[in-house]
Amino acid sequence: MKKNLLLLFLLTILCTSCAHSAKQDKTPETSTDTLTTFTLPKLPVMLNTPETRAKFLAEHYWEHMNFNDTNYIHHPEITEQAWVNYIDLLKHVPDSLAKKSMKQLYRKADTNKKVYTYFTDLADKYLYDPNSPLRNEEFYIPVLDAMLGSKVLSEAEKIRPQERRKLAERNRKGTKAINFNYTLSTGKTGNLYGIQAEYTLIFINNPGCHACEETIKALKEATAINNKLRADRLTILSIYPDEDLYEWKKHVADFPKTWIKGYDKKLVIRNQNLYDLKAIPTLYLLDKNKNVLLKDATVMDIDQYLSIR
Repeated sequence: MKKNLLLLFLLTILCTSCAHSAKQDKTPETSTDTLTTFTLPKLPVMLNTPETRAKFLAEHYWEHMNFNDTNYIHHPEITEQAWVNYIDLLKHVPDSLAKKSMKQLYRKADTNKKVYTYFTDLADKYLYDPNSPLRNEEFYIPVLDAMLGSKVLSEAEKIRPQERRKLAERNRKGTKAINFNYTLSTGKTGNLYGIQAEYTLIFINNPGCHACEETIKALKEATAINNKLRADRLTILSIYPDEDLYEWKKHVADFPKTWIKGYDKKLVIRNQNLYDLKAIPTLYLLDKNKNVLLKDATVMDIDQYLSIR
């Protein structure tokens, strides 16, 4: 019931904040400012549940937008807010529909390069940027696929999305995590697949970085994570991927004794891009078979996941 109320509230906000009238222009580009507001599709009266309304909006969200009207790119207060609301909406529909909707959006936008680039930049900003609270690789992958098949982008402009697409596939949610070796401060070695635990939390970090210190503190205070640790159902592997061992050893005492604290002696993780290190720290949650349950997750995401298991 709470979930339905939350979704109903979201849909109400969407309809009241974005449902305005937008003029349509059939010309390839416009020289006058025709855009004043963003129009949402009209909800059919027979859709009387939050779930059916969310699905309808996900399928028809952009149908009133003229993707040849370049004035949209000059009104972020309208189009960027509409984009943020759209991403919020996609969280409340099945993943398959969310990805289908994202593909449809970029297929429609693939007619005008200026508008298309504006929308791919929004995807970079909100779905890819490690500092974005809305970042979501599973939503970003359809954008990358669309860019690789785009008619308006040059082959040179497809190089970066191609590399990002390859990296996104590594350690993707639902796939096997890539194995790697680690070395302890004592010189003893081990590897990821040698860890026998119901859950394994990989914590890739650098010593002394502010975000890493905040994450360590959050991990120490996370209820479900520590309950699983005490019950021997979870193992935390803290791994340092860089070469300054003197600095790393200075901070080893910052980590709880119950964690495995290692470093990548041969720098394989970093040099071979085994794991996506666009941001440090990075957290992965694995199951007992080393399948990825959560990728590039927050401590809160992991704690919530484990709290119901």
